[in-house]
Amino acid sequence: MYSILLSAGWPIWPLLFISIIGLAIVLERSWYLRQIHIFPKGTLESAFNLANQLLSQKALVKEQINALSQLSPVGPLLACVLEEKIAGASADSALEELQASAQATWSKLDRYLGALATIATIAPLLGLFGTVVGMIEIFGSQGAINGAGSPQQLAHGISVALYNTAFGLLIAIPALAAWRALRAIANQRQRECEEFTRQLFKKLYSDSSAR
Repeated sequence: MYSILLSAGWPIWPLLFISIIGLAIVLERSWYLRQIHIFPKGTLESAFNLANQLLSQKALVKEQINALSQLSPVGPLLACVLEEKIAGASADSALEELQASAQATWSKLDRYLGALATIATIAPLLGLFGTVVGMIEIFGSQGAINGAGSPQQLAHGISVALYNTAFGLLIAIPALAAWRALRAIANQRQRECEEFTRQLFKKLYSDSSAR
C-alpha cells in the first residue's frame, strides 16, 4: 500500500484526507440514524403517558418534561407539544412552535450529509487533478519532449495519472452510494417523527379545529 501511495505522488494525499472524513461521516451517521437511537424504548410510551396525565388534569412537573426531552433526539419535539399544552397555548400557536422545534430536529438528522455529498462530488475532480499532474510530469521534462526521456520518469507520470483517477472514483462511488442510503434513512426517520408528533398533537388538541 505504501508503494502505491508513493507511485500515486503527492496529489493522492488530498484524496486520502477526504476519504477519512467521508468514512467518519458514514460511520457516525449510520450509528446516529438507527431507529433505536432516535426512538429509544419507552420514549413514545413516556410521551403519551405524560399526555394522558395532562388530560386527566394532573399537574406535570418541569423535571418530567426535561427528562422526556433528553431521552432521544426526538425528545425535544415531543416535549414541545406538552409544554405548549401546559402553557395553555392555542392549537395554532402550538403548531407554530412545533414547526420551529421540528426544524432543529431535522437539522440534527441531516447533519454532515451535505459534507458527504460534497466529498462524492469533488473526489473525481481531485482524481482528475492528479491525472493532469501526472501528464504534466510526463511531458514537462525536456527529455520527454525530445523523445529521449527517462523510462522511470515516464512510468512515474503514468502511475500518478492512473492511480489518482482510480482513487478518485474509488472514493466517489461508495460516498455517493452511502449518501443516498443515509439520505433515505434520514427522510424515513423524519417521517416517523412527524407521524408520532402528529398523533401526540392530535391527542392533546383533539377538541380544537386544528389539523
